[in-house]
Amino acid sequence: MPALKYSRQRESIKLFLMNRKDHPTADMVYVNMREKFPHISLGTVYRNLSLLAEIGEITKISTEGPDRFDANQNPHYHFICRRCQAVLDMALPLVKSLEAEAARDFDGTIQSHTATFYGICSHCMEKETREQNN
Repeated sequence: MPALKYSRQRESIKLFLMNRKDHPTADMVYVNMREKFPHISLGTVYRNLSLLAEIGEITKISTEGPDRFDANQNPHYHFICRRCQAVLDMALPLVKSLEAEAARDFDGTIQSHTATFYGICSHCMEKETREQNN
């Protein structure tokens, strides 16, 4: 791939994601970018997010709701809440033995793996408890 032309908007999007832990949606990125670039379009945000994901500088996380984006490129697992669609990083060491196990019956080379856990986040559980008690 030829060298990418520098883009202030793309660099700002990446920096925004690098300073977040909540895995924002494209709409959340767009709202934030409008503060710095009032004339930026949602399409420009989507194109830059797609490009950054394609070149491996961010990760696109698919959920039942809108896609989320993560600039943390260190291998790690995610949790997705089935109620609010929040995406959270899991404080869980990577299980490297899983790659060796998968490679045993696979005719190819395993280079990495991902895993996503699903359930209900503590915020949604607390909200549900409050609603039941009212």
